[in-house]
Amino acid sequence: MSAENGKNGIPDTPAGPRPEPLRFYGTTWVDHDHGYSARRAGLAVGSLAVAAAACFVLRVAYQGLQIADIGSFVSLLMIVMFAICSALAFRHTWSGFTSRPDPDRQASMRGLLAIGFVGSLLAYFFRTFTEAPGEKLHREEYEKARAEYEKRTTRRSGNPSKKRRGK
Repeated sequence: MSAENGKNGIPDTPAGPRPEPLRFYGTTWVDHDHGYSARRAGLAVGSLAVAAAACFVLRVAYQGLQIADIGSFVSLLMIVMFAICSALAFRHTWSGFTSRPDPDRQASMRGLLAIGFVGSLLAYFFRTFTEAPGEKLHREEYEKARAEYEKRTTRRSGNPSKKRRGK
């Protein structure tokens, strides 16, 4: 049973496929309404602030290693590890905005993405300048589903078996 709006039994929601909600945006990405622009601006600032805070925490951890005097090789190794993991996480996150990631690959990269979280935050920050992260992918999928639904629901008029044959 569908919910009715009280006007002649017309359903509140249109029939057919529904858009998939995006994290932090819900379905506002469809029509860019209900504070969509403010959310994009706020999330851009927020993701940059969290990335800056994460860099500060990494700096404190690096200073802890220096105080522990474990040697320059291990300190260099830590810097290189975070740089490489952040670059890989950036690339993986960025490509995830335009195509669905493979679940097996996603599971295998979970540790790397956790280490390179700064790269993921920066990818999210830069993507918010053009769209809600993942909006293009979701819009393509939604429009394709709507087109397929429209194609399935358009019906021919009349019964084809009663079609008049030209003599």
